[in-house]
Amino acid sequence: MRAGPSQEEVRQHNLGALLRHVHFEGPTSRTVLAAELGLNRSTILGLVGDLAAAGLVREETPQETGRAGRPSLVVSPEPARAHVLAMDVGVERLSAALVGLGGAFLDRRTHPWPDGHPQDPGHVADLLAEFAHQMLARTPAGSVCVGAAAAVRGIVRHPDGLVGLTPNMGWKGVDLAGALAERLRPDVPVLVANEANLGALAEHRRGTGRGSRNLIYLHGEIGIGAGVIAAGELLRGERGYAGEIGHLTVNPHQGRPCGCGARGCLEAEAGERALLEAAGRDGRSTGAEAVRAVVAAADLGDTAARAALHRVGDWLGIGIASLANLLDPELVVLGGTLRDVFLGSAAQVRSRINTNALAAVREGLRLRVSELGDDTVLIGAAELAFAELLARPLETLVQLSGPSRTSPSSPSSPSSPSSPLAGAAGPSELSGAAGR
Repeated sequence: MRAGPSQEEVRQHNLGALLRHVHFEGPTSRTVLAAELGLNRSTILGLVGDLAAAGLVREETPQETGRAGRPSLVVSPEPARAHVLAMDVGVERLSAALVGLGGAFLDRRTHPWPDGHPQDPGHVADLLAEFAHQMLARTPAGSVCVGAAAAVRGIVRHPDGLVGLTPNMGWKGVDLAGALAERLRPDVPVLVANEANLGALAEHRRGTGRGSRNLIYLHGEIGIGAGVIAAGELLRGERGYAGEIGHLTVNPHQGRPCGCGARGCLEAEAGERALLEAAGRDGRSTGAEAVRAVVAAADLGDTAARAALHRVGDWLGIGIASLANLLDPELVVLGGTLRDVFLGSAAQVRSRINTNALAAVREGLRLRVSELGDDTVLIGAAELAFAELLARPLETLVQLSGPSRTSPSSPSSPSSPSSPLAGAAGPSELSGAAGR
């Protein structure tokens, strides 16, 4: 029988707890850290010293507090030392960002799809690797890339990260993580997850869902996906497919056809295409700006736009009511284009919830729009990529540090940003997530 954790295991746990605290909460005094983590001040002093020596945090004298006595030093995350690559494969555009410890965006790239749809997976991987090469080439000496994570709009299997299906992109059985690992350094872990799960992670840790242990995040574009935080943890299901709200059947008999092959799915009835068609704007511009234009027109009295929002809000409320009955959340957060749709149809959504959700379930249920806006998914991808460093700070940093591992390795010249990062594919720690 094992006697219990060793002193070193306890120390590693405490290092991770301290780093997570300053990563999520920002600059924090030693006194507050001791109180929050339940550790004595001498232990905090030693932990901070170890993390500061590794370059992961820094200590500063706080601004004037107005209190007598010597102020406690403030511990802050050091974004220039450790960073991650966050990537978002959207239906409208491809985005990537270099995010430093503490959540600071250090650099970013965006590539809109000319025809409104992403290209084949190999081309997507090439572009993401190109973005990575450009951003990593600008990082200071001694900085370390500790992970990469990509979001996709599709069904992503856990734990291997295989993209099983993207109904609105046409991908089936795509190993995007493997494709990226072949183009990035072999020592950088590559993770792939569904965008709604990453949105839930972002809102739970950095957005309107902070402090909430049971929430649902709904992300809308052409499709609709859900990420679920249950008892403070991301709900995945047996294979990572939990959260398939977009393909919940709400109108089985007269429903619109869905990209998944069924009819009457929530995303077919309440997604972007349904809204634009109902507003008489089908065939014109698409995407977030088109959705916002409908909401703006409704605000100005356009009867077709108002009727479209009424119809879509009706189906959206039915979907939320079904989720609420099933999962009993305290908070539902709407992001992507659903943020704008909800702002234009809140009364109808709430009316349907009041009609379709159990009274005990809807009591105290809060509906909110995303605080993080268009960056929600990228922020979630960054947090997924930071997970290993936050769990094992010093060990992870040692594994990924060194002169040969702090800058991109490629046979191409760094002055040729059109060439993707190269390197032999190595073991990658892949992560699946619930998606649609």
